[in-house]
Amino acid sequence: MAKSEASSIESKEKSSAKAVARYLRISPRKVRLVINSIRFKPTGQAMGILMNLKKKAARMTEKVLKSAVANAKVLGMDESRLYISDIRADGGPVFKRFMSRSMGRADRILKRTTHLSMTVSEGLKVYQTPEAPGATEGKEKVTKKKESKSKTKAQGAKAS
Repeated sequence: MAKSEASSIESKEKSSAKAVARYLRISPRKVRLVINSIRFKPTGQAMGILMNLKKKAARMTEKVLKSAVANAKVLGMDESRLYISDIRADGGPVFKRFMSRSMGRADRILKRTTHLSMTVSEGLKVYQTPEAPGATEGKEKVTKKKESKSKTKAQGAKAS
């Protein structure tokens, strides 16, 4: 391997951080439904998506994302430039259980586990953290209401 190739590999390693959650008690198929919605998204936007999903896998993925962002901060990366560069839900060990059925039979039940791994990388673009919709409108309305109340109080004081 040439020196230029080695230095480019080292720079790639420095510009990404990884987090792994192993042996999650949920099927990989269910986790993949969630992670497909956040793949290659900025971390702030991905966090917003995960917070609004009503799935067990979303809570687990959110924890891994927070861990990956914290690892990136430790490595000195800019949090506003982070995006999810790689995310995988691989199968872990399978617990095999049996459920009794009629006429002395038994059915096998597979309780699957997941290894969830996520890599966040520092991109060239600075991603703005999205504010809640209408957040600025609400602030303006509140200040206008306060102003109108103070005007009516001042007018009432002049009249008396």
